[in-house]
Order: sequence, then C-alpha cells, then structure tokens
Amino acid sequence: MTSTARTGTTASPSDPAQVQPRTLRVLVTSQILSGAGLAAGVTVGALLAQDMLGSTSLAGLPSALFTAGSALAAIAVGRISQARGRRPGLAAGYLTGAIGSAGVIIAAVLDNPVLLFVALFVYGAGTATNLQARYAGADLAAPGHRARAVSTVLVATTLGGIAGPNLAAPTGTLAEHLGVPGLAGPFILSGTAYALAALVLTVWLRPDPLLLARTLAAARDAEAAAGRSGTDAGGTRTRRGDVVLGALVMILTQLVMVAVMTMTPVHMDDHGHGTAASGLVIAIHIGAMYLPSPLTGWLVDRYGPMKVAASAGLTLLASGVLAAAAPGESVALLALALALLGLGWNFGLVAGTAIITETVPLATRARTQGLVDVSIAVAGATGGMASGLMVSAAGYPALALTGGILSLALLPAVAASAYRR
Repeated sequence: MTSTARTGTTASPSDPAQVQPRTLRVLVTSQILSGAGLAAGVTVGALLAQDMLGSTSLAGLPSALFTAGSALAAIAVGRISQARGRRPGLAAGYLTGAIGSAGVIIAAVLDNPVLLFVALFVYGAGTATNLQARYAGADLAAPGHRARAVSTVLVATTLGGIAGPNLAAPTGTLAEHLGVPGLAGPFILSGTAYALAALVLTVWLRPDPLLLARTLAAARDAEAAAGRSGTDAGGTRTRRGDVVLGALVMILTQLVMVAVMTMTPVHMDDHGHGTAASGLVIAIHIGAMYLPSPLTGWLVDRYGPMKVAASAGLTLLASGVLAAAAPGESVALLALALALLGLGWNFGLVAGTAIITETVPLATRARTQGLVDVSIAVAGATGGMASGLMVSAAGYPALALTGGILSLALLPAVAASAYRR
C-alpha cells in the first residue's frame, strides 16, 4: 500500500499536508470546468422541454430527469470510489455527463422528446459527480479544517457556474450556425466542459486522496494497536442519528432549491424576459450557491454545523417569501430571491457534508457518501417534477412560498439533535 501511494508523486505518503494542497488545486480546476457544464444545462433544460412539448406542466421534467439520473450516478460514483479511489470514480461520472450532453444535442436536432429525456437522465451524472467531488477535498484535511476544505472545492464551481448561464445566448448562436437548435447550444459547452474535467482528474489527481487517507489511517492504527470496538481504521465512530440529520439537511435544501430554481426561467419567460435575463438570474443564483463557501466552511468549523444548518432553513424561508412577493417584471427582486435560495442551499450543503464526513468511518465513507447523495438527488428529482405541476396548477408564487415554509422543518430536526447531544 505504501509503495502504491508513492507512485506518481514526490510527496511523502506519511505527510498529508504535502499532498492536500495539490489535491485541492486539481479538484478546483475540475470543478471550474464541471461548474460550467452543470450551469449551462440547468439554464435551458426546462425551456428546451417546453419548446418541444408546447406545455408548461412538464417543463419541470428535465430537472427531474437529470436529478434522477444523478441518483443512479451517485451510487455508481460512490461504489467505484469506495473500491478504486476518488480518481476513477469522479472521472467516470464526468465522462457519463459528457455523453448525456451529446445525446441532448442529437435529440434537439431530431426533435425527439423521448431521446431528450433519456439523454437528460444520463446528463445527470455530471451533477452527481460535481457534488461528490466535495468529499474528495476532505479526505486528507485535518479534522478542524474539513468544512473549509469542502468549501474550497465548492467555491471553485462558482467560476464555471457563473460563466455557464451567461454563455447560453452565445452558445445558442453558435449552435444555430452549426444547424443545431439554439436552446441546445449550452449543451455543447456542457459536454466539452465535463470531458475536460474528467481528463484533468485522470491525469493529475495523484496520489488518490481517499486511498492515501486509508493508508495513513492503517499505519496509525498499526502503531496504536488500541481497541477498535465501534471504531474504524480512521478512528471515527459512526453515529447513525447524526448521519440521518446530515442527510436530512441536504435533502430538504436540495428539494426546495431545485423546485424553485427549475421554474424561475419559465416564470420569467412567461413575463416576457429573454434567455439573457434568465441566464443572468440563474448565474447570480449559482454564484450564491458556491461563492459563500469559504465563509460557510469557516462558520461550520468555528461554530459547528448545527447552527449553520438552522440558518439554512431561515434563509430559504426568506427566499421563498421574496420570490412569491416579487413582481414577475422585476428581474432585480427575482435575482435577490434566487441569491438567497442559493445561499440557503450552500449553508445546508456545507453543514450537512460536515456532519456526514465527521461521523462516517473511512472504511465505508465513499459508499455512504454515495448513498446520501442518492437521497439528495431523489429529493431534487421530486422537486423538479413537482415544480412544473404546481406552477401549472397554482402559479410560481405558490411554489416559492411552499418551498420556504417546507424548509422550516430543518429547525425542529436540528433542535432534536442538539437535545440528544
């Protein structure tokens, strides 16, 4: 194991402080690329389905499909990472997302809704992989800096996430010059970005952070030769109640965020706003999802994940109330509401990830993280599917307000966990 860990690197396998900075740099590069791929598809997915089907009621289906696809991908990426390390798991996920992007473009050219939905399902692998990359940032981090390491990986998505939606109009023009429907243009960017992210990880994520962390943990245990009852090789005791709480925080925030985000471009289109305006709002939203990550990570490390998780519920409530009250003609108020939506999601994701990372042992960490992300993806799929139906039946303000109220469920869950402690 030790000789394997040394392959391809000059850093000592006994000193993760030498390897961690390089690991974060590689992850940051791949996240910038994958963020562009993720954001570009999110911006026009609902509009592309609406254009093909001529109906708003199923406009939330693309979001539901690629989040459902991300659920299956989360299992696969988690299992590959568990067995072979983060590098092959993450690279395989991004390559699958690139294949899905190509399928969306072909479906648009053929005007084939069935192929579109299948391709969007496959495209969801990129979403799952983008999220799972955050765990790789924490594998070698010191216990008091794990949330900040996770945040460093997340914030890198901001650059690509902001660029992606704002490239929706230019890539649409490029697509039309190539004989492809304009709304499929952003998926050209998505496919290219996901493929490059896979290449970066395959070539440069060496040594593999998860495999190295296991090697170091095994060496520490061999030296300590202490009792292991209820503790794994990494010295972490599994606390099931905390695992459930961490998953619940991320599930609720994902459900609310996906539901409101999915229908915002459709809501704006109904009020006469073009792709550029909706792209700007989604770019602000995605920036708020990732840009505050360093601050959020510091808050989690300093004050604990429970307080930050409670803040997520309150922030999402404020977002829902503002989105419901904002006039459809006001791009500024919708942008502010979507910024709060992204910030609430960020609080929930970083806090929930910290809870999971602190309570799951290294021996089963990647597999458990994959299963947790499946639940997150299913929540996103549910939010995406229900959002179109709810807007069709009751309107966008009702959807936004319902999401805000639902997020308040985080408060009693956090309070109950604090009481148990």
